[in-house]
Amino acid sequence: MAEDPEMSVAGEKAARVVHAAQDIGGFIRSQREAAQVSLRQLAALAGVSNPYLSQIERGLRNPSAEVLAQIAKALRVSSEVLYVRAGFLEQRPHSPIRDALLADTTISERQKQVLLDIYESFRRENGTNGSGTGRDDDVPRTNTDGLIEQAPRSQENETP
Repeated sequence: MAEDPEMSVAGEKAARVVHAAQDIGGFIRSQREAAQVSLRQLAALAGVSNPYLSQIERGLRNPSAEVLAQIAKALRVSSEVLYVRAGFLEQRPHSPIRDALLADTTISERQKQVLLDIYESFRRENGTNGSGTGRDDDVPRTNTDGLIEQAPRSQENETP
């Protein structure tokens, strides 16, 4: 008897959901352990029950985006990282600016998202797609004394 293609697709989707739940759970556990926070402490900080968090970490439950945001805040990691791990968002290409913004613990998740949205809108407006049409050597840099200095212009911009 031939297998129904729709059943096969449904089975694949179910397998991806189970894998995402296990992946996010393992990732949350590793982040919790790296932060040296107990399961009970994280549950209290995130505002979820201890058994529920335990089930998430073991891949038995798939948390909502809201619960992931609470866990991210409690772990002091980017909620976007958890959303990508859980399959809610697609992974965006890495960039030093983006990575630095997401790693900053002094601003809120909302502030990070606003800054990333502004940054992406400027990149779209300037037609930059990762390879970059803007020149890095036109950007002022900060020296070790904290003073802004203009990088030397390249030869191609100078007139003879």
